[in-house]
Amino acid sequence: MQLIVFDLETTGLSPQYHDIIQIAAARVQVGEWIVREQFASFVRPPGGRVPGHITALTGIRPEHVADAPAPAEALRAFSRFAGEGALLIAHNGRRFDLPFLRASCERHGLAVRDNAFLDSCTLSRHLWGGRGGHGLDAVMARLGLSGDGLRRHDARDDVALLAEAVRRMWTRLDVNGSGCPVPTTTGLLPLAD
Repeated sequence: MQLIVFDLETTGLSPQYHDIIQIAAARVQVGEWIVREQFASFVRPPGGRVPGHITALTGIRPEHVADAPAPAEALRAFSRFAGEGALLIAHNGRRFDLPFLRASCERHGLAVRDNAFLDSCTLSRHLWGGRGGHGLDAVMARLGLSGDGLRRHDARDDVALLAEAVRRMWTRLDVNGSGCPVPTTTGLLPLAD
C-alpha cells in the first residue's frame, strides 16, 4: 500500500478567506517505510501577500512565493505526484488540509476526484484515546520524536516528521501487518489534466 503523506502551509486559518502558500508530500510504501519520492512547491497566492505573522510562524516570505506556481498549477502538480490509488494522509487534515484543498480547487475552477484519505489524528486517537491532545507536537512527544534541526510549520519538514510519526503509530496498531489499522474516509484531489 502506498501512502502520500502531505502538509499545507497557508496565509491563515480560513479556507474561505486564506490561500495555500506551500505544499509538501512524501510517497511512502507501507512495510518498507522508506520515503520513495518527495514533492515540494511554494504556491503564489493572489497578490503574492504573505502576512507577517505567517512569515514568523513558517519562515515563508513574499520572495519565496513571488515566482512560485499559481495555485491551479501547483495543485495539479501535487495531484500528479499523488497519482491514483495511494492513501492520502495529513495531520488534522479533515479539519484543515482537506477544506483548504476543496476551497482552493473551487476558487480556481479545478474539477476534483475522490481519493482515500486518513487523518493521522485518527491513528493517535486509536493509540491514546482522549488523553493529552492529538496535535503533531503532542504526538511527537509521545513517540519520542525530535524536531531538532527541522523547522516546524515548514511543510517540507512537517512532512518528514509526520511520515515518521505515521510509521510508528501504524506499526503499533497493525501488529499483524494486515493493512490500514483504522478506518479511512474520502478525501479529494484536483484532476491533474
